[in-house]
Parts: sequence; structure tokens; C-alpha cells
Amino acid sequence: MDILNKVKQAREEEDQLKWEGTFAEYLDLLKERKEVAQTSHSRVYHMINSFGTTKEKGLTKYHFFDDAIYGLDEAIERLVEEYFHPAAKRLDVRKRILLLMGPVSGGKSTIVTMLKRGLEEYSRTEEGAVYAIKGCPMHEDPLHLIPNHLREEFYEEFGIRIEGSLSPLNTMRLEQEYDGRIENVLVERIFFSEDKRVGIGTFTPSDPKSQDIADLTGSIDFSTIAEFGSESDPRAYRFDGELNKANRGIMEFQEMLKLDEKFLWHLLSLTQEGNFKAGRFALISADEMIVAHTNETEYRAFISNKKNEALHSRIIVIPIPYNLKVSQEERIYEKMIRESDMSHVHIAPHALRVAAIFSILTRLKASKKQGIDIVKKMRLYDGENVEGFNINDLEELKKEYPNEGMDGIDPRYVINRISSAIIRKEVPSINALDVLRSLKDGFDQHASITSEAKEAYLNYISIARKEYDEIAKKEVQKAFVYSYEESAKTLMDNYLDNVEAFCNKHKLRDPLTGEEMNPDEKLMRSIEEQIGISENAKRAFREEILIRISAYARKGQRFNYQSHERLREAIQKKLFADLKDVVKITTSSATPDESQLKKINEVVARLIDDYGYNSVSANELLRYVGSLLNR
Repeated sequence: MDILNKVKQAREEEDQLKWEGTFAEYLDLLKERKEVAQTSHSRVYHMINSFGTTKEKGLTKYHFFDDAIYGLDEAIERLVEEYFHPAAKRLDVRKRILLLMGPVSGGKSTIVTMLKRGLEEYSRTEEGAVYAIKGCPMHEDPLHLIPNHLREEFYEEFGIRIEGSLSPLNTMRLEQEYDGRIENVLVERIFFSEDKRVGIGTFTPSDPKSQDIADLTGSIDFSTIAEFGSESDPRAYRFDGELNKANRGIMEFQEMLKLDEKFLWHLLSLTQEGNFKAGRFALISADEMIVAHTNETEYRAFISNKKNEALHSRIIVIPIPYNLKVSQEERIYEKMIRESDMSHVHIAPHALRVAAIFSILTRLKASKKQGIDIVKKMRLYDGENVEGFNINDLEELKKEYPNEGMDGIDPRYVINRISSAIIRKEVPSINALDVLRSLKDGFDQHASITSEAKEAYLNYISIARKEYDEIAKKEVQKAFVYSYEESAKTLMDNYLDNVEAFCNKHKLRDPLTGEEMNPDEKLMRSIEEQIGISENAKRAFREEILIRISAYARKGQRFNYQSHERLREAIQKKLFADLKDVVKITTSSATPDESQLKKINEVVARLIDDYGYNSVSANELLRYVGSLLNR
């Protein structure tokens, strides 16, 4: 089997990555590659950066998160720049717990999972290689073998700072197995793995009465007491708690603020001093990034309790709000559907977009800025051009409500309702109306939706429906235009000829008769009126078009149908207006004649071939648009 060959190949590749040598040989390795000795925080930061970054409108986009986190570029930039970057530079930030706070299904746990999976892969690369004392259950940093009094000299020679003390177990092993000779201590390359409990730990709260602190710090192995004679002998201790196993990597605390206080106490010294207490031993050093996640309600309750002040001062909170961009919300739903058993179901074009519009509207707050309604705000957030507003207006909108996106409908609710629509309809195809209907029907079943919120949500359903009506009409009208792009290009060329003659006060020559004629004012106005160009503003608009054509010509480029957004919109609307009656008659006829039937079949074929519909959804779209045009 091919899969077995690939497994064998992966095993062989990992075998080639393995390395084992003495501490002396490890020091030779360090001289060549200083990055081998980086801290856990530095390793995470460099792992994220290894995937590359780009600057977009002053915002740094980290490509590590591209495949799973959508629409949260600002939150991700803040996470990296305010926590990972300074922590990697050994600033005091690394002595803080990273707490991701946000609403349910907002991406917090996905971010943590990505960091864990990313570290697993990064530890298998040359840049992310990790080395540990061989046989140590905590995968201890070999540099802990350097005595404290020699560490300053070591820094001067190698340029590497050493933090932390040799663990009780390795202190004993150094004396008993290696006769105190640190140069002979065996070192091996390790590979992070959550499944094998190497460098990645996860702790989940359970019943405080039954959960044992040993889950975090390890426990005494009573079966060995008779052999080793004392509970304080490190060989009689299991260093198998999550804090032990997460050493050198990342430790995730799921729902950290639900933990019993006795578990949180250990985090005080671990964050500030880089060590924790276990059994009857001295403090045990640990180098691990601690990340936790919670919701806003639990966080507010936590900080209101005065007993938590010490821990609160050791936490850095990064808000992870819901995505507020319609196009990115669509990608979230597409991803969730791809990963489900629904991937075989045909979801008509724009069905997910309509669901995304509804979701984003529930998360936005009404602006106090004049002339901005919630739909315009939604479009601005999604990067669309809204007449009369620019990038500065967008920045002002974002500053109005710093906590915007911390409430609203979560993506899981939408996917649940899409699933319900599929099951209820019992056909392998659903459209935008099916989705909106299912979203609306689910309000009564959602316990957290209050009657007040329900009223607002019903209004957002109506807005999403209106948005879809416009999308549906344009889709069908485009499909009715034979060689749409060619028709649009012909109409635009005709318009530009007339505009050029008008602005230069020339006459046009009739291509058939050869006689001179005035520019066709009726044609130009029929196009310009489509986008609200008034009689007084027509000259300025036409001159702007000519200036744009000249600018393109100077650069050696050809001005085409896609070169001027407003003109393109006007051409589209003019074509659609001319076709409206044809569409209306053809789609609404109960008994279409032969020519109408042929036209319908052509349109259905075009919707299927060019726009992503299947035969069921294409016919449903035509019937719906027919009913809209006949109202």
C-alpha cells in the first residue's frame, strides 16, 4: 500500500534526524549553531516567523496562521508583537502567562492547537532542533550541567545565557552514572510530541475533589520506596506531571480560570522564577511557555476576586474577538464544512455569504458616525469601497468600540443550522434561502438568545435577505447576457468614443454612412445615470475618465473594462436594465414557448458551467428571481 510506504519513509526520515553525543560534542554543536540553545518563547516566535510575513496597509500578516485563522489579523499581530516577540528577547513578558480571552468558537483553542502542532513540526527542522539530557523524563536543557560559578565565563565565550538549575534526578545521575564528569553526560536530539508527552503538555480542569496536584507536578512511586529507601530520593519520584513533560516547549491550560486555587499557586513561581515545587525536592527549573484561554465573563469574575491579584499581575491578556469581515467568515464556514461529513452536499453560491452577512451584523455595533449605517460599516470592514468614506473613516470606526466582536452569533451555531437545513430538506443541495430560514428557526432553540436579541437578529435576517435579493438578480441577469464580457466591452468602447468626442468637442463618424454626427448624449447619460451621476456632474466624470485613459497610455497600458470601478458598475447596470424585461418574462412564464425554454436552458447551463450552481440550485435561483422581478 502506498500509505504504508509513506509511513516507512517518514520513519526513515526521522531516524536520519536523530542525534546522540556527549555534552562535549554538544558544546561543539553550539559553537556552530547558537540558536539550538534558544528558550521556549524564542522557539515559538521563530517558528511563527519561519512561515513568513507580509505588510498589508500597515498591518503585519503572519502566514503561519493563514490556513486556519481568518479575519483576525489585528489580534494575531498584537499577540505576536506584544507577547511572543518581547518574550523571545528575554524581556519580562516571558514571565507572564499568556491568556487568550474571547467568545466561544472565536478561534482561541485553534490558535493554541496550531502553536502545539507547529512546534511539533518545527522541532523536526534544522532551525528548530531541540537537544536534551538523555534519559531525563523532563527533557532537561543540557546547559544546566554548567556550574553556576562558570556561567558568566560561558556567556562571554558562547554568547548564550543559562537559566535554571540541574534537576534533582540529573544531579544524582551526574554523580552516580558519570562520576561528576559533565563532559561525558549523554545528550540526544528530541522531537516535540503531544501524543508522546514530549515538550507539549495540556491540562484540563475536572472535579476539584478528585483532581490531584500530581497531574501537574508528578508523584511519588510508592512501589520503589523499598528499593531506594526514601521518599526524597529522586529515583522514587515520577516526573510525569504536565509541567514536567511540557518543559522546553508549551503548556496549555484549558479553561484555566475554572481551576481550583491550589493548582494556580504553582503558576506563581513557575511564571516569575521559572521553577515549581514537587515532592520533597528543591525547586525544579522549567522553561515552558504557559498559554491559557477563557471567556470574558469568567475573566471578569476572576479579576474581581482580590485573592487572585498575585496571579492576575502575572497574566498578559490578549483579546481574541470574533472575525468582523464577511469574506473571511465565509472562509470559516467553508473550512468547517470541508472538515465535516457534509462536504458532498452542494451548497449553492452565496448561501454561505448570506449566512456570513447575518453573523457579522450580529457582532457589529451601530456607529455614531453620521452617514454610516450598519450595512455600510459591514462593507467598509470587509475592504469594500463605500462612496463618501475612506481608510481614515475605517480607522475611526474601529476605535469607536474597542471591544467590538466580543459577542454575537458564533460560527458553530451557523454550521449547526446549515446541517439542520440539509437534513430537513432531504436533498443534496441547499441555497441561501434555506440557510436563512434555518438560522431564523434556530433562535428559539438557542438558550443564550434573549427576546431583545432575537428581535435584533430577525432584523439582521431581513437585511441579509435584501442583500441576497440584489446578488441573485445580478447573478441571473449576468447569466442572461450572451458573451457578457464582450457585450460590456462593446458598450464601454462605444461610451468612450462618445466621451472623447464630447470632451474634445469633436464629431463622430457613422461607421456605415460615413457622415459626421454629434456625440450620443442619450447613450452617455443612460450609462452615467446608473451610478447617480447628475447632469451637473457629468462633465467632471467624463473628464476624469479621459485623464485615467491618458495615465494608462503613459505607462504603456491599455485602459479596459476592468480599469475604472465606477464605470464598470455603470456598464453592468445598464446591461442589466436593458435585459430586465427579458429576464422577467422568461423566468416567470408558467408555460414558456420554445424560444423561452431554449433561453432558460442556456441560462441554466451558464449558471452551472460558469457560476458554480448545479441543476437544482440553478432552477431554484431562476424561479426566485422571477418572483422578485414580478413583485
